[in-house]
This record gives sequence, structure tokens and C-alpha cells, in this order.
Amino acid sequence: MLKIFKFAKKSWYWMLIIIVLLFVQATCDLSLPQYTSDIVDVGIQNGGISESIPEAMTETTYKELKLFLEEEEALDDYYDCLEYEQADSAKKVDYEGKYPQWKQENIYVLNFDLEQEEEKVEELSELIKIPAAMYIMVFSETTDTQTDEESTGDSAVNMEEMKAQLAVQLGNPEIESMDTRQVMEMLPKEVRMQMVDSAAEQLSKMEGLVGDSVSTAFVKSAYEQLGMDMDEMQMNYLLKTGIKMLLLALLGMAVAITVTLLASRVAAITSKKLRDQTFEKVVGFSNAEMNSFSTASLITRCTNDIQQIQMVLVMLLRIVAYAPIMGIGGLIKVFRTTPSMAWIIGIAVLAIICLVVVLMTVAMPKFKVMQKLVDGLNLVSREILTGIPVIRAFSREKHEEERFDQASTNLMKTQLFTNRSMALMMPTMMLIMNGITVLIIWVGAHGIDLGNLQVGDMMAFITYTMQIVMSFLMITMISVMLPRAAVAAGRVDEILTSKTLITDPDTEKTPDAALGMLQFDNVSFQYPGAEEKVLSGISFTAKPGETTAIIGSTGCGKSTVVNLIPRLYDVTGGSIRIDGVNIKKMKLKKLRDMIGFVPQKGVLFSGTIDSNLRFGAKNASEETIQAAAETAQAMEFISAKPEGFASPVSQGGTNVSGGQKQRLAIARAVAKNPKIYVFDDSFSALDFKTDAAVRKALHEKGKDSVVLIVAQRISTIIHAEKIIVLDDGKIVGMGTHQELLKDNEVYRQIAMSQLSEKELGINGKEEV
Repeated sequence: MLKIFKFAKKSWYWMLIIIVLLFVQATCDLSLPQYTSDIVDVGIQNGGISESIPEAMTETTYKELKLFLEEEEALDDYYDCLEYEQADSAKKVDYEGKYPQWKQENIYVLNFDLEQEEEKVEELSELIKIPAAMYIMVFSETTDTQTDEESTGDSAVNMEEMKAQLAVQLGNPEIESMDTRQVMEMLPKEVRMQMVDSAAEQLSKMEGLVGDSVSTAFVKSAYEQLGMDMDEMQMNYLLKTGIKMLLLALLGMAVAITVTLLASRVAAITSKKLRDQTFEKVVGFSNAEMNSFSTASLITRCTNDIQQIQMVLVMLLRIVAYAPIMGIGGLIKVFRTTPSMAWIIGIAVLAIICLVVVLMTVAMPKFKVMQKLVDGLNLVSREILTGIPVIRAFSREKHEEERFDQASTNLMKTQLFTNRSMALMMPTMMLIMNGITVLIIWVGAHGIDLGNLQVGDMMAFITYTMQIVMSFLMITMISVMLPRAAVAAGRVDEILTSKTLITDPDTEKTPDAALGMLQFDNVSFQYPGAEEKVLSGISFTAKPGETTAIIGSTGCGKSTVVNLIPRLYDVTGGSIRIDGVNIKKMKLKKLRDMIGFVPQKGVLFSGTIDSNLRFGAKNASEETIQAAAETAQAMEFISAKPEGFASPVSQGGTNVSGGQKQRLAIARAVAKNPKIYVFDDSFSALDFKTDAAVRKALHEKGKDSVVLIVAQRISTIIHAEKIIVLDDGKIVGMGTHQELLKDNEVYRQIAMSQLSEKELGINGKEEV
């Protein structure tokens, strides 16, 4: 995973923005369950009353509450008395509609802001908590604190019995007809405080939510005494909370879309840069490095592997980065709301971890094998498609079908195994999630029954638990793709970190005169990993205006010699110089710009004839291109085509013949107008007449250039100024045709195997 992020490090600022947005999204998602809880507990059960202290009270309620305060004047620090007649018009406008009872009696209003003065809210809430409970027990006909008869039945005060007892004690029968407030005022303060202490003792034995319900019941009673519309208050609370939820949901959706867009953009940019870097690296490979990676593997690494990295990078930024934020945020919310049931989450997480460990232990090894199997299938497919003519010629279709089927079946079996293993994940995860939901409801029902949990809190806990479980599920889902992507990242990184053997020199040297004189000085070469040298002691000079030919038996090292000139390989001993400068001291581009290289196998690219001829001379004029085609004797078949130079060329030049392909390859090199022409057995597909015509035209075209020809046919090189004979990687002869024919046995045998004595001019006759 670190390698994947290493590839995307240049987009770090976008990733930082994504992380910030994910925190915003998580905040929205984690806030919604709490609002749901508030709608159930506050909006429905408490009638929309969310505060534990009333914002205002009638004078009657205020005085009745103070009866149960040990220090009655303490309440005056928090409330101010408002008299209707003395109030200014602004306050009348604010309060008349809100508190209808104000016109009948004075009201007491909080002298601080509920939302901003949290410390005062806590102080006042603690101050009136027990007095509010006494108020409900004494002055309310029904007690909203009752959750069941067993828990709260003894807490209510039976005022009728108290009046009767007080009437007997004081000998005043009129007491029984007095209202409750008058009776409580008649009681000595010590008696009232004893009642408060008794109530406090009983409430302490009950669960905390009962006390909250008592506070809510007192606030509701105070608001009813003010004449407030409780139904309207409840509906306003529900609408306000619902609108907040809707806005949070819309914000979360917008952020999620933005994050997905940014993550996709980062992944796309990263994969593009990675493809560019990988392709640039591969293009810069020498032949030795190309041989260390198979072509099929390089294709897979540049396409499928980078695609895997792109897909996983999106998921890492969108899912894996979001999962811990949601998981940790969910845990914080749980411990704040319902810490008593947090152990259930531990069970869920433990079950998920066990599932992931088992699945990864089973599937991980197969993921590592999968990419190699993709390489194998790619290799087989490429070989079959490339070699279709040979396969048909030898009637090997059935064998190749079986070979392809075997590679495809191996990949299919591995994919089926991993997919079936991962297919167990989803139903198992659903089983865990549903089981956890049932456990929460079972445990939560007992909490609700005991009065220490509200229905809304249980609903919020279920949602938070599912969010936490889903966070782990997200990580589990990415774990399906991460092993394969990790393998892909390693394979791509292997290319990017591989050491390029042939590079530009630190200090460049340029020939003083660009003549193109080519010198081999005691050159030897050994392929990487080989035990023996392919070439040894190769020394010769190829001068401008002369044709230098190399001939020898198959496998003697002819092509290796010419591959050393453009540094497709580097010599392992000796040196190659152009105009006196070691080619290792020259920039690769300048070196190769001096060379017109025609490989043994003519390679054409998809496009047109014109685009292929301009491959090494992009800005060449039409006259130059036409002259190059004439030199290569290609104008005859180009002119015969209806579209001429605009005629299409398919990939690999499959829509032209072998001879035409070679002539176009020669024309491509000629159009470049190089100082050194290198022809690696480039006339083998030409008939003798065309071969002679091409060589004659090249002799005229390259009269100021070095012409180096590797050939198998004596007729191709018979007029060369210098012929080099190779045998087993060594020069065994050097001279003109006549000199070698006379003095070199190897050359003589090659010549006589191809031409008759009369054609060779032996016995005093020379005809060619």
C-alpha cells in the first residue's frame, strides 16, 4: 500500500483535501443518528422540550418552586421578574404571543442565554433538580416521572392525607379545603426540607433517566402554566430537527460526490503519470534489460497492473481513508451516549477480524499467483496470434487451442477460488450485523425496562454500531483487491527502480567534425549472465564514402557487432569510436541521430507509408521522402497504390510483402540522411535485380557516409571496399572480395557455396 501512495505522492495536496472532506462527511453521517434519537426521545416522548430548565415561569410557579429551595433567594440570581404593565413595547411584542398568561400575572424570565451560558445552565439545573421533582409530586395531579408503579409509586405526595393530618394537628378543619400552595406555605421550612431530603433519597435510588424525565415534566408544567401551545412547540421542534437532518444529508451527499470525483481524478492522473514513466523507462531499456523482462510481462505491467493500482487507489482514498474516521467517530459517539453497551461493539469487531483473518489466510497466496497467470495467458495469446500462419501451415491449431485452454483454465481456477472465498464474506458479514442488531435490541430492551435507556438512544446505538461494522466491512472489501494491487505495484516498481544499463554520460563529448568515421578497437562482448564471449578482438575502421561489409556463418556474431554501434548493447571490452570519440561519451540521442539503422527484420508501424518514412525525419520535405523511396526502389509499388504515400500500413506492416517491407525500412533510414548507414541483412527478401539496384542507388546516395552492411549473400557485398569475415566471434579475414577469395578459406567456402567458379571469376574470369 505504501508503494501505491508513493506513486501518488505528487498529488498530496489533493489527498489532503480529500481527507478534510472525509472528516466533513463523517461529521454529517455521525450526526444523523443523534438527531434521530432526539426526534424520538425529545420530539415525541418529551413533547419537543429539550432543555432541563424553563426559559420562563409564571409568578405562581416561581413561588411554588421556591418553597422547596433551602435558599429561596438563590433562584433570583437566574430569573428576572417582568410585569406586563411596566414592560416596554418591544418586550410586549416578543413575549405576548409566546407567553399568553403574561397578561394575567407576572412572569419570571431567565436573565442569560441558554445556548451560550452552559455553566449557568448546569448550576441552575442542579439547583432546581430536587425542588422540581417535589413540585411535580406536590402540585401536579399526575406524575410524568412514573415509568412503572414499582419504581415511582411511593414518591408522589398524597396531599389529601397531609391536609387531614395537618388539620387534626393544628385543630383547624378549614385546612382540608385550602389549596395545596397554602398548605405548603403553612408548613414550617424544616418540614418542607425534610420532604425534599426524602425525595432526593428516593430519586437517588432510581436510574438517571428518571431524574431527567422529572426535569422535563417540570419544564412542561411551567410552560403549560404560561399558556404556551405545547403541540405547536412539539411540531416546531420536529420540523427544525428534520430540516437539520435534511441539510446534513444533502451536505454529506455533496461531499461524498466531491470526494469520489477528486479520488477518481487523483487515481487517473497517477495512473497516467505511472504509464508515462513506465513506458519511458521501458523505451529506454537496452536489449539486455528487455530480455530480463518478457514482452508479455511488460505489456501486462504497463496496462493491467497499472489499472489495478488505479482502481485500488480510488478505493484507498474513498473507502479505506473514510473507514477509520467513521469507526473512531462512531466509537466516540457510542461512549458518549450509551457506554453501557459498548461491549457489544467489541464482540462485533472481534467477529469481523476473525472472518477477515481466515479469508485472507486462505485467499492471499492465490492473489500473489494471479498476476503471473495473467502474464502466462498474455504470453500464450501473443504467441498464438503472432504465429497463426506457422500454426496453420503445420496443422497445430488443436495443440495451440489446448495450450491456450490450459493457460485460461489455470487463471479461471485461481479466480474462482478467490472469488468463492470472498463470496462467503458478504453473507457472513450480514449474519454478524443482523446478530449484533438482535443483541442490541435484547440488551437495550432490558435497559429501557429498567429506566436507564431511552428508545431513541437505543436506535442511535444500533445505527452507530452498523456504521462501525460497515467501516470494518469497507476495509475487508478493499482487502480483496489490495493483495493483488500490492503485487501489481511491486511489479511496476520493479520496472521503475530497475537500473538502466545504457545511459547518457555525465560529461558529453562531441566529435569535432561530424564525418561519421567508425572505429572498432579490440572490442569484445559478452551477454549478461553468459559464460563465454560472443565477440572478442574485433578491430576495424569504416571510412566515409566506403562500403564496409560483414559476412560469416549463422551465429558468428554479425548482428551483435552492428547492435553495438547504436548502443543497443554496450561493449564489455575495448571501445567503439566515431570520429575519434568513444560512443559511451556521446549523448544517446546525438549518437543515434547519426545512424540510419535498418534491422534484420523490417518493422513498420500502423499509419501510412508517409508516416513510416518520416519516422526518423519528421520534418523532411516531400522531395526528400520521394527521393528516399526512389533510392530504396519502393516508388514502383507505392505509385501503383491508389493513395500513394497516403496508403495505410497495418500494425507490423502485415498488408505489405516481405520485400516491400524491407524496401520501406531502407527508405526510412535513407530519409534520415545519416552519417552512418547500418544494414543488418536488410536485402535478404529482395530479388537479385532489386538488390543490385538498391545497392547502386545507396552507393550514390551515401558517397559521403559510412555504409556498413551485414549480409549472407556474397552478391550483396561483392563490390564492398572492405569485407570483414567473422567466424565464432572473431575476425578471421579482412579485405576486398578478390583478396579474401584468394587468401581466406572461410570466405572462399562461403562464396563457393553460393556462386559458381565462373561467377566468382576463378581461373582468370570474373563475372558478377
